[in-house]
Amino acid sequence: MSPAIRHFPRFDRVERAVHWSNATLFLVLLATGASLRYEFLSRIVANRHTVKTIHVYSGLLLPVPLLLGFLLPAGRQFRRDATRINRWNGADREWWSRRTRAQAQLGKFNPGQKLNAVFIAASIVLMLATGSIMRWFEPFPDNIRTGATFVHDWTFIALFVVIVGHIMFALSDFDSLRGMVRGWVPDAWARREHPAWWAEVVAARAAESPAGESASAGSDVEAGVDDGLGEARVRAGEMPVGE
Repeated sequence: MSPAIRHFPRFDRVERAVHWSNATLFLVLLATGASLRYEFLSRIVANRHTVKTIHVYSGLLLPVPLLLGFLLPAGRQFRRDATRINRWNGADREWWSRRTRAQAQLGKFNPGQKLNAVFIAASIVLMLATGSIMRWFEPFPDNIRTGATFVHDWTFIALFVVIVGHIMFALSDFDSLRGMVRGWVPDAWARREHPAWWAEVVAARAAESPAGESASAGSDVEAGVDDGLGEARVRAGEMPVGE
């Protein structure tokens, strides 16, 4: 019988740090951008210049967490998950149909999560480019400035809708949210929602465990995940398993 990890490692510390850093920056950008854009909100802003400065520098910082996740040696799992997001297969197509969704053998991310990640990454590029044109507009002709403002405003609206939807989905699935807060999800949730990924990690763990290792050794899996034992260390045979 295959070993089962009771608390299944999902996101390591680097991935969680990147996610929450970007989430914070996006929320700051949405709040400051809305107060600059809409008159009924701008009336309650005490210092418009300060809000504008915060907005600009938060936008410039937006790609930094992602770049660090890709470049730092500790970002191995982050880079591996970015590759997963770029891969689509038959299970993803099955997931889109209610008729076949239940039989879809999903990997670590479902198609909605993949699209959300792609949209957010594209939005960072768009908002950084158009926002820079709007802030340092002198070298650009009027048509470029107008186009940049148009794209920036509509991307802002799309981001607001997507981020609100993302938060609502996260709050409706506590197990999924816990994966990004604590780094682990219940084993049963992983098997049910992402069976192909669950099987992949468990098989790798079983293959790389020393022969004769006691299944009961190190039963405090939750503590192990909180100490930073992520999926990569499961693959290396460092995550305790239980029967």
